[in-house]
Amino acid sequence: MKASITWWDLSESTQTIESLRDYLRDGAVEPWERVEGLRLKLWIADPVGNRWGAVMIWESDDFGAGQELPPHRAMELIGHPPTERVRFDVEATVEGRFTDPRLSGLGVGSAGGAA
Repeated sequence: MKASITWWDLSESTQTIESLRDYLRDGAVEPWERVEGLRLKLWIADPVGNRWGAVMIWESDDFGAGQELPPHRAMELIGHPPTERVRFDVEATVEGRFTDPRLSGLGVGSAGGAA
C-alpha cells in the first residue's frame, strides 16, 4: 500500500476553507468513488495554519496511473500547485472499534455536514 498527503497554503489564494467545503458539497467527492485502486481519500483542513489538503491511500505503487482520474479542480480554484506533496509506504493498517459503520459521506465538508 502507498499513501500520499497533499497540502495547499491558502494564505495567497482567494479560496478559504469554507469555500472549498462548498466545492466538496457541490459534487467533487463522488467521482473519486470510481477510482480503481484508491482505498480511501480524506479531504483535510487546518484552520490554524490556513491549509487545505487530502490524504489518499492506494492499493499499489502506481497511485492511480493508467486511468483517468477525476479533475483536480482544487488546484484550479486555489490558483497554484500544492505547497507540499509527499508519497510514502504504508507500513501497517488497522481499523479500531467504531459505532457508525459508514465512512463515505462523513466530515464537515460532506453534503450531510456531519462532523
